[in-house]
Amino acid sequence: MTYTITEPCVDVLDKACIEECPVDCIYEGGRMMYINPEECVDCGACEPVCPVEAIFFEDDVPEDRAGYTQINADFFAEIGSPGGASKIGKTDYDPPLVKSLPVRA
Repeated sequence: MTYTITEPCVDVLDKACIEECPVDCIYEGGRMMYINPEECVDCGACEPVCPVEAIFFEDDVPEDRAGYTQINADFFAEIGSPGGASKIGKTDYDPPLVKSLPVRA
């Protein structure tokens, strides 16, 4: 199991979750953050610091956001598993569904 970042993160990119993550598994895409399911240790440190309540334990993702578990996996299918977000920094990549969402001001 792992944690998943969902739609409220799109265009917010607060990064408080990155500061709390002890294993550097939260990566920054072009429009939102993504948790690498292979690197996440399920500690939950990221969840309470998210100001938009976008992070959920995989089994607790609301039904209307269930697709974001796959979207997080798709992000890493594209970029691979670099072994830590700080190694690659911000990327411009987002899966197609995230790219297609209306931009928030």
